[in-house]
Amino acid sequence: MTDPFTLFDQWYGEARQSEINDSNAMALATADARGRPSVRMVLLKGHGPDGFVFYTNFEGRKAEELLANPHAALMFHWKSMRRQIRIEGPVDTVDDAAADAYFATRSRDSQLGAWASDQSRPLPSRDVFMARYADALSRFEGGPVPRPPHWSGFRVAPDRIEFWQDREHRLHERRLFERDGDGWREGLLYP
Repeated sequence: MTDPFTLFDQWYGEARQSEINDSNAMALATADARGRPSVRMVLLKGHGPDGFVFYTNFEGRKAEELLANPHAALMFHWKSMRRQIRIEGPVDTVDDAAADAYFATRSRDSQLGAWASDQSRPLPSRDVFMARYADALSRFEGGPVPRPPHWSGFRVAPDRIEFWQDREHRLHERRLFERDGDGWREGLLYP
């Protein structure tokens, strides 16, 4: 098989059936302008041959790092399946239409939370955040909640995808796909 997206779809489909919580959770690694790494969990909200998409507040740390250094690594880990997938590549932003369409699918409370949060900034108390949430609730009462201008999505366009399958006695199987022009080159890695 020389199409990593077909294999991703197979593994992801199996994970959606077997993982109890957040089968779409992935670790996102970024680095700041000085090369200091940072990692956190985000949720996959779209994927295909053009990349892997997640959404966030563009005023938070992850977005600031990605806008300054548009490269990232992702990792899915499905413990019950004893599998992981690592993805590396350049990052770009999704267009406004895609961000608007996804934002419209979020629960109203999540939409309001996007207006209330200064993501990653110091918060004096939980009461301050809840007051801001109440203000957003009042502001948009009775109508739709538009996407905040500081909220959108990123797409990681993979140039490297590794599929790792746990095996007994640490004799794991590692399949590596690397971008090769318009296609992919496939190989194996020692465990």
